[in-house]
Amino acid sequence: MTTLRHGKICHVELPSDHPQRSAEFYARVFDWKVRAEHGTWFFEDSTDEVSGHWVPHREPTPPGVLVYVWVDDLAAAVERVQAEGCEIVQPTGGDPGELTARFLDPGGSVVGLYQEPPG
Repeated sequence: MTTLRHGKICHVELPSDHPQRSAEFYARVFDWKVRAEHGTWFFEDSTDEVSGHWVPHREPTPPGVLVYVWVDDLAAAVERVQAEGCEIVQPTGGDPGELTARFLDPGGSVVGLYQEPPG
């Protein structure tokens, strides 16, 4: 069973100009489970703890690999990020159908926040 807890890295977006080739590589080399849905290649890592997908047409430099941190309350997490002086670079609502936001961390990296939608 997947561990869902505030602060967990939960979803990774990997840049690739050839998502299928990338998916096949990670499946062969790391035993990731890969699947294609609606033209997007998704993965679950070999532990079933981290998932993600390949993003075509994104440069492999910042924001390149985009890591999401699992949070219990997206609005509260955004407030805490801003209270630390970090800039929100994609506010809540930027990924339709998902509860996400993105911020610029103190080291200059873009990091995503993710809250599981109520269900």
